[in-house]
Amino acid sequence: MFSVFSSISVAYLLNIILAIFIVFLERKDPTATLAWVLVLLVLPGVGFVLYLLLSQNFSRKKLFTMKINARKTFGDFLKKQQDSVNSNKLIFIDKNNEIHKDIIKMNLFRNQSFFTQDNKVQIFTDGREKFEEFFKCIEGAKESIHVMYYIVKNDDLGKKLIALLEKKAQEGVEVRFLYDSIGGRSLNKKSLEGLLNAGGKVGKFFSSLIPLINFKINYRNHRKIVVIDGKIGFVGGFNVGNEYLGLNKRFGYWRDTHVKIIGSAVIDLQRRFFLDWGNATKEDLSYQPKYFPELNVKEEESGAGIQIVSSGPDERDETIKQNYVKLISSARKSVLIQTPYFAPDESVMEALRIAALSGVDVNIMIPNKPDHLFVHWATYYYAGELLKYGVKIYTYENGFLHAKTVVIDGTVASVGTANFDVRSFKLNFEVIAIIYDTETAEKLEKVFYDDVKVSLKLTRELYLQRGIAIKFKESISRLLSPLL
Repeated sequence: MFSVFSSISVAYLLNIILAIFIVFLERKDPTATLAWVLVLLVLPGVGFVLYLLLSQNFSRKKLFTMKINARKTFGDFLKKQQDSVNSNKLIFIDKNNEIHKDIIKMNLFRNQSFFTQDNKVQIFTDGREKFEEFFKCIEGAKESIHVMYYIVKNDDLGKKLIALLEKKAQEGVEVRFLYDSIGGRSLNKKSLEGLLNAGGKVGKFFSSLIPLINFKINYRNHRKIVVIDGKIGFVGGFNVGNEYLGLNKRFGYWRDTHVKIIGSAVIDLQRRFFLDWGNATKEDLSYQPKYFPELNVKEEESGAGIQIVSSGPDERDETIKQNYVKLISSARKSVLIQTPYFAPDESVMEALRIAALSGVDVNIMIPNKPDHLFVHWATYYYAGELLKYGVKIYTYENGFLHAKTVVIDGTVASVGTANFDVRSFKLNFEVIAIIYDTETAEKLEKVFYDDVKVSLKLTRELYLQRGIAIKFKESISRLLSPLL
């Protein structure tokens, strides 16, 4: 009996020491600090282990580096664009987007994101259509195929992708395949053996030397990027697995958004892939012209304006969140948001409240069913809070909504991998494409309102009718939302 009490006392002592460390030494966000202290107090011993597994600080680490010659080449093009913006000489193909020049400038200087206007954009909202085009583009590859996904299942769709990559590698095409160690945990040596034997290269992001234990489990590469021959790019919400074709009975139809890009914006997708690939594999990918089209973009060339913006826990700024806040703040007519997880921090909530109070038509669409219970109930709490300010909330009823899109005033849009939650803002490695193009934004706007037809409008009256059990779940999930 004495030994039991001694063990409990030691656990509490460890928790107290760790709580003091978190509060006074780690420079965490106050909400995250309070959430961790709550976990430590409620789960003595277990909370200590969870902290060791789930909480690391990458903010002082430079995980991704670029070779000197690559920095010089990209730097010259960036400097030219920065000078063009500073001297008000940047020409906008779509005049509706001159108002967003300050966002373009922010991303040029803070995230080194090119702004190019020669891009063609194709939108996919259905998994079968997306993968049909995706596989077709891979089949047509002549030189290189670079694939990065967060989740790749070892099921029919996953096997089809790997078999196709193996075939292209046998044809002499350079194939690099990168997946997240957590999201791709169902893959094994046997499933990748054929691709490797064919000459393809495989990388695993944040892999662990210790089986079944990964001390970086909380930090996931959530990006989905594909670049083919340096000319065709894919980015968006779809992962690789049968469920993304609507074949999982639990979720039913899978509603997501992905874009195919042809144009100079693919340069930035390629650069992002190489940075992640270099971190995972340590392969020396010095700048080679064969992977990048010439950076001779003409400002007056017709097409969609695009910037590729990425962020992660290794960076000082929460770049994607800053872009979301800036886009919302720039709205004059409407804000349309689709996200499976909606548990933002106070800065995003305040931007949405101010927009709604200013007369902007703010609309948010979330799933009607959970795939992660705590995040689901946190989503309902934050959505419910915005109902007080006149924000329109819709729950998608035709399956599972996984799209991560923002459309502002029907003139500018964002499509990518980042959700509206603290995990995407702080913990995950994410990427989005900001598309400064009225035609594309209007298409995405139509997609949103088509989805409204198969959604339920969550009114303030309906929300207040929820039971005690749901209110309790929401309250607990809200407290834990900085850790989810």
